[in-house]
Amino acid sequence: MDVFLPIAQVFINPVEILLISAIVGVLSGLFGVGGGFLMTPFLIFMGVPPAYAVANEANNILATSVSGSTTHWLKNTLDYKMGLMIVIGGTIGTVLGIFTFTYFKDIGKIDTVISLAYMYILAIIGTLMLVESLGEIDKAKKNIVEKKKLHVHYWIHGLPFRMRFPKSKLYESIFTPIVIGLIVGFIAAIMGIGGAFILVPAMIYIIKMPTKLVPGTSLFVTIFVSVIVTFLHSINYGSIDLMLVLMLVVGSIVGVQVGQKLGEQIDSSGLKALLAILLLIVGIVIAYDTFFAEEIKNGVTSVTSPDLNFFSKFIKEFSEDMPFFYGLFSILFAVILGIGAAFIRRSISKFREKYFKKTVKQSK
Repeated sequence: MDVFLPIAQVFINPVEILLISAIVGVLSGLFGVGGGFLMTPFLIFMGVPPAYAVANEANNILATSVSGSTTHWLKNTLDYKMGLMIVIGGTIGTVLGIFTFTYFKDIGKIDTVISLAYMYILAIIGTLMLVESLGEIDKAKKNIVEKKKLHVHYWIHGLPFRMRFPKSKLYESIFTPIVIGLIVGFIAAIMGIGGAFILVPAMIYIIKMPTKLVPGTSLFVTIFVSVIVTFLHSINYGSIDLMLVLMLVVGSIVGVQVGQKLGEQIDSSGLKALLAILLLIVGIVIAYDTFFAEEIKNGVTSVTSPDLNFFSKFIKEFSEDMPFFYGLFSILFAVILGIGAAFIRRSISKFREKYFKKTVKQSK
């Protein structure tokens, strides 16, 4: 049974949304990257207009980032000082991205810009991931152990205004994380992604942060970037649809938890190659739709608004009458869901540990 989205003004199948967001969540948890670069194109393929797909996936990323960041906070694997420096750059980049988004929206080219951005980004990332993963598989077969340089310096390391980051044990120019944050924020505002696929490797290879602190700090940064993206999209364009966000968040959070558990047990080299191929396929489909297909028709049709139920009317009227508070509510809604999911996961883990210990004692 299809559900009508009162803000996006389209019918969608909730089962499909839940299933696809869960699968993308599994991939996100498995590889430690945000799923926005996959979920946003899938929403577009399902008939959600690109401008709405970008905004609502940003809101979804906020919830999953809060959930993951809370888990890392409980484990004390977060560098707040480094994270805040990246957030400063991310804030500037996000504002610039929103201005760019507004410009292309006003001239009626935003759908094309979003499609082209995904086409090129997915093609580049997919190709790099495929080459890297095939290289890893080949080395594993030949039992080759490659010695890597401990320190590789780039131009960015020569920037002034150095600062100590005790948690990461680094003495780094503040411009290094700020510049990286600016790039991530700009891309996030236009494409509706968390930017982890750029931020994570940048933190490891450019900033040189300890690997154990990277996932938590990346999620911490993504929270702030996603908050700004969600809020600005909501008050400027009224494009946040809480009905869609709820389905995306539920599927994504469940999928991420499963993916993280699988990631602890599976060698991901082969799976990384499959993910790279998937990215390339999605990029090709977007390219086809952009240049050849006149309209996406996946069983989802844009129609005149039907009679809305109470919840749908509430969302639509709230969004139109009080866009500022609706934006704040959307953010709070995602944050509560994210924190709730993190504590539920922790409670389940504690219960399993107690049950396992009890079982071991009984067996003895």
